[in-house]
Amino acid sequence: MASAASFGVQAFFDAVTSTVSYVLHDVASREAAVVDPVWDFDAKSGRSSTLSAQRIVDYLQAQQLDLRWVLETHAHADHLSAAQWLRAQVPAGAAGTAAPVVIGQQITTVQKVFGGIYGMDDCIAPQGADFDRLLCDGDVLVLGATRIRALGVPGHTPVDLAYAVEAAGAVAAIFVGDTLFMPDVGTARCDFPGGDARALYRSISRLLAHPPQTVLYVCHDYPPAWRTAAWCSTVAEQRAHNIHVHDGVNEAAFVAMREARDATLGMPQLMLPSVQVNIRAGRLPDADAQGRRFLKLPVNAL
Repeated sequence: MASAASFGVQAFFDAVTSTVSYVLHDVASREAAVVDPVWDFDAKSGRSSTLSAQRIVDYLQAQQLDLRWVLETHAHADHLSAAQWLRAQVPAGAAGTAAPVVIGQQITTVQKVFGGIYGMDDCIAPQGADFDRLLCDGDVLVLGATRIRALGVPGHTPVDLAYAVEAAGAVAAIFVGDTLFMPDVGTARCDFPGGDARALYRSISRLLAHPPQTVLYVCHDYPPAWRTAAWCSTVAEQRAHNIHVHDGVNEAAFVAMREARDATLGMPQLMLPSVQVNIRAGRLPDADAQGRRFLKLPVNAL
């Protein structure tokens, strides 16, 4: 548990997908947000489970937290979102409704691309309405006295958002999604549709312009053999030690490195099942008359 005077953060690491989900809560009001929840899926068998998401539900209930928001940093390609399942498990908060699922407004751009790839145009709600709220850069969400400001950080994908946590009028922590990883791992790939290494460099520069002590929470960790998984660093640590984008690395050098590296990378193991679920806010395909659900496998489309 990491904490500041007015808010707390609890991380949940899923070793299968190397994803870190978070519960952020305002200490005084007990209002909470969940960031990037994971729905477990085994691609070999097609079996799913909610073990990872249940850990978050158990924590919310044990801590008597009032879930107000489910925040997605982007439409993930490496795990399926548990947003819909999770919000259905947690009793409605004081507002009387389930927690809204939130993402950046550029999700509509991503939906247009992948809706065609998957033949899903007829089941994606218009104008991003599968999500409850679409955020623009600078929009603010509230947890009691804690403010969460949306920061547009495109590059990995067009829709990427970071969530800056403001306490006492200053940014104390940022959930950076897939922009940065831990300093010894580097930065996110930019070769998905709509990705842009130049945009990623500028987004990272925006994040690293915050005060040196600002805490950065990453969405993934792929630790080298000598250490265990970690997910928390500071602006100062990233600027000094990030292997891809430390101080002194200019945009041209970063773009050359990132594009060369991306050319060697294979597709994420769960990209085909995950994207078609995640562009619809974690909604599974509708069940047929026998209660069965089917994910699509586009052939020669990516």
